[in-house]
Amino acid sequence: MKVSIEITLTPLQDDYELAIKTFIRKLRETSFDVHENPLSTQVYGELRPLMDTLTLLIEESFDAIAAGMIHLKIVKTDRSNYVPFH
Repeated sequence: MKVSIEITLTPLQDDYELAIKTFIRKLRETSFDVHENPLSTQVYGELRPLMDTLTLLIEESFDAIAAGMIHLKIVKTDRSNYVPFH
C-alpha cells in the first residue's frame, strides 16, 4: 500500500541542526521519493518498507541526541504529485 509520510524531527537541544541534516541526508540515500521544505520532510513509498527504514533512521537519530521528538503524519495514498493551489 502506497503512503505519504510527513516527518518533523525536533531535537530538544541547542545544537540541533546537525541531527536534522544527518537524518535528512540518510533519508535521501534510500530508494524512497523524498521532498523537503523548511518545516518538514515528506517521503513517499510502500508502507512496510518505508516504516522499516524510518524505524532504523529514527533509532539512529535518537541515539545521537540527548532528547528529541519526531512527528509523523501518515496518509494512505501517494501524494507526491500534489500541487498546491495558487
